[in-house]
Amino acid sequence: MSVLLDKRRHPYRDDLAAAALRGHIDAPRYVEGEAHRIKTPLAAIRQAPEQGAMLLTQGLMGERFSVFDQQGEWVWGQLQTDNYVGYMQARHLTSGAQKPTHFVATARSHIYPEANIKTTPTASLSMMMRVSVAEQDGAFARLSGGGCMIARHLRRLGEYEADFAGVAARFLNTPYLWGGRSAGGIDCSALVQLSLAACGVNAPRDSDMQEAEVFTKLPGGLRNNAPGRGDLIFWPGHVGIIWSENELLHANGHHMMTVIEPLDEAVSRIEKETGPPNCVKRGPN
Repeated sequence: MSVLLDKRRHPYRDDLAAAALRGHIDAPRYVEGEAHRIKTPLAAIRQAPEQGAMLLTQGLMGERFSVFDQQGEWVWGQLQTDNYVGYMQARHLTSGAQKPTHFVATARSHIYPEANIKTTPTASLSMMMRVSVAEQDGAFARLSGGGCMIARHLRRLGEYEADFAGVAARFLNTPYLWGGRSAGGIDCSALVQLSLAACGVNAPRDSDMQEAEVFTKLPGGLRNNAPGRGDLIFWPGHVGIIWSENELLHANGHHMMTVIEPLDEAVSRIEKETGPPNCVKRGPN
């Protein structure tokens, strides 16, 4: 018997479902996912298998993606980082990549063909993209697949930061992009998700999921609490990070970029659009 499951995080369609959903979803066919890794810096995950379909989210280099179906150049599957489901072009995937050892800890960093900053970069990576480091060469890290990166721009997986609001501030002035998860374009919930990931906290993709699942709700809301740095404030469809007692850090469609602005101004403006905040949640210590 089928039960109502969120299709954003549970891979099922009218014609098939992931084998793990057998017994929960009625489907004519159940499929075991095939494991792949994303080999390009960014991989668009879309609502439908066509280039003009809505961008749901983006996969980052080194993240795992399970494929349940392929139709020509498009695959349908699930991003293992946050379980998000959608369509991706197969060209972004490989089944033979080296297991990542490090992640990018800066908003942006380049891959150079050799250990020389005067050479022309072959790619630009963004925060939380994962790479496999073969060895360190002075100020450079040599990658297993070729190329070099500035070593201090990388952190070993498992070595995380403490100030997630400070990490989020590295995305200041980044253009707003619905579904974006990179320094080339980011949305409100991805800003929270990636910044928390750099601090070792796994967060879901969308703001409603984060509101339900991340941190502890403060009873009484904004009016009855003095928010502190790193707390989260939620509206319907939006989330922001308290930067200081009087400032909000968020990626938003009003400024069309990531900004720090006066908290009162943001609350007043957003309240006119969506209503008062749903809740305030205490951030990580």
